[in-house]
Amino acid sequence: MPQPQGDELEKVRARRNELRAEYLRPAAQRPATVVQGVHHLALICKDVEATIKFYQEFLGFPLVELVENRDYAGSSHFFFDIGNRNLLGFFDFPGHDHPEFSETIGAVQHLALSTSPQNFAAIKAKLDAAGVDYLGPDRGIQDSVYIRDPNGIGLEFYEQELGFFDGHKLLGS
Repeated sequence: MPQPQGDELEKVRARRNELRAEYLRPAAQRPATVVQGVHHLALICKDVEATIKFYQEFLGFPLVELVENRDYAGSSHFFFDIGNRNLLGFFDFPGHDHPEFSETIGAVQHLALSTSPQNFAAIKAKLDAAGVDYLGPDRGIQDSVYIRDPNGIGLEFYEQELGFFDGHKLLGS
């Protein structure tokens, strides 16, 4: 995808700075959020079994429910435990012809998953042993690896505590 350059890049950066000045409040001045957190992220899969094998059998995210979707006959709705009382949900839609993944407006660019240094090393070793291609260290990013699941969904394994980004605390007291 083409990246802005020259004057266009400078305008984008200036606009970001305007938005930061207008909307980003210091932690002490931020209001409390009105929700408890993410219950689940619901994504669409091509193949239920391939998705289960990838998330549960390969990545180690326990499958905790598999039911029929309540508003599409024959469709499965299933959930994986991704820690910290968070769920990753999937639907399939038999009979629908879905296009391949595309990085576009409304799509999930990637899901960033926090992991400990020990689990980060274990994930990289598992990916290497299985021959799964990933991005991250090759781009100068030592604390992240990026992969795609069987549905094209981007996953980032991020060696960073929840509520932190790039070593900076964003959430919590």
